[in-house]
Amino acid sequence: MSDARGSFAADGWLASMLVRVERAGNALPHPATLFVLLSAAVMTLSAVLSAMQVAVAHPLTGKSVAVVNLLSVEGLQRLILNVVPNFTGFGPMGPLLVSMLGLSVAERSGLLGATVRLIIGAAHGRGLTWGVVCAGAMSHTAGDVGYVLLLPLSASLFHAAGRHPLAGLAAAFAGVSGGFAANLLLSPTDFTLAGITQEAARLIHPDYSVTGVASYFFLAASVPLVTVTGALVTERLVEPRLGRYTGAVVADAAVPLSPLERRGLRAALLVTLVLVAMVVAGLWPADGMLRDAKSPSLVNSVFLRGLVFFLFLFGLIPGLVYGRIVGTVRRDTDAYAAMQDTLALVSGYLVVVFFIAQFVALFAWSNLGVVTAVAGAGWLKGLGLGPIPLLVGLMLLTCVIDLFLGSASAKWALLGPVLVPMFMLLGYSPELTQTAYRVGDSLTNIITPLSSNFPLVLMFLQRYEPKAGIGTLTAMMLPYTLVNLVAWMLMLVLWVWMGWPTGPGAPLFLPVAGAPPVPGV
Repeated sequence: MSDARGSFAADGWLASMLVRVERAGNALPHPATLFVLLSAAVMTLSAVLSAMQVAVAHPLTGKSVAVVNLLSVEGLQRLILNVVPNFTGFGPMGPLLVSMLGLSVAERSGLLGATVRLIIGAAHGRGLTWGVVCAGAMSHTAGDVGYVLLLPLSASLFHAAGRHPLAGLAAAFAGVSGGFAANLLLSPTDFTLAGITQEAARLIHPDYSVTGVASYFFLAASVPLVTVTGALVTERLVEPRLGRYTGAVVADAAVPLSPLERRGLRAALLVTLVLVAMVVAGLWPADGMLRDAKSPSLVNSVFLRGLVFFLFLFGLIPGLVYGRIVGTVRRDTDAYAAMQDTLALVSGYLVVVFFIAQFVALFAWSNLGVVTAVAGAGWLKGLGLGPIPLLVGLMLLTCVIDLFLGSASAKWALLGPVLVPMFMLLGYSPELTQTAYRVGDSLTNIITPLSSNFPLVLMFLQRYEPKAGIGTLTAMMLPYTLVNLVAWMLMLVLWVWMGWPTGPGAPLFLPVAGAPPVPGV
């Protein structure tokens, strides 16, 4: 980080705590080593708990799920035979590489830099911060595009505007990951989680139906909240602590675009509009080429399921057109050189991903995730809390589990079949339970090194601060988690107290015998 951190770093308990968090985090080993140690811990713990015959009843099947000993001959053989499949089949890696290959051409050609300069010319002061956070919260409809595109672009925007680039990175990360649940538009995650919730609810009521908009009212209303908290934390806490950027990376010159650059931008925009028109033409009719004949809904369309291909295309073709006009891409070798340079930049990320993939596989094989989720839900039920404390407890439990298990759908597949029926028997609707889970699932995404995207964000950060480590990123993002924890929790409490539905046709409470009274009624 920059040495000039501003007055914020000089005093105050929060400043002191963040300094300690940063030092402690940076004292951790390299992320790859961290996951090697965690993998060893999982294998050791699996052996111990397996010897103790630790097991739980699976919430869906009722069958016993025992901890599997990974230090056995069978466990070691499984690891040996699956090292390569674990790595090559790791979900986030392929989409990231393909997306960045296309975007690398857009960057090397100068298209992204010219776009940054154009936006800076149109931006009005601090409105840039609010726009970045809001755009991050809205990016979930397009999957992980926010991580790949918005984070580095926001850092460049802030840098070009004379502000610390890491403040832009933090603001975007807070919106993309810290505000993961908030969105005005529907995303595939909404429908995936709703399907899990419905199956869990039918353990109690066989005909219960949960739609993809079950939490829409609350999550749409969360967008302004996340935008306000993200912008205020960036400008009042994070940016003053960062101070003035004194690193080696030079910002894109804040000079007016030349006539040739404007001509290139117009041509790139025209090509982009043509590509958009082709996508719309493929999606608009029910039998369009970008629809799936077996499942014609937009959510299951070929476009959304193949979004990585279109991200690659929307980076490659406009970048080639722009580069050809301004002279930065004269031959095909220029485009391939840009892709090679990008792969060189992400090589460090690939090293970390190899060890992350092994850890994720070992954790799944051991059944420790199922055992932890079921035990945690049982503990929550045993507290005998009222509606508000119980929902807050659910959020906090999700936050804790999120530190170790990042995938929203994977966690809910474990927790949903336990928590949804449990809350239904207490009189709370599956929609309300799912909404509380969505909030908890977002809060700690930005501070856990075990998140699959955390090493990617660290790679973007180290472009500006090469010596920065895990602690640097965690300390920078912790204020967002703390502020959102309080603000989002209060919003949910108010929402329940007022008796507002979480989505269209989604009740808060169920008419179950012995259910608690509805707050505010």
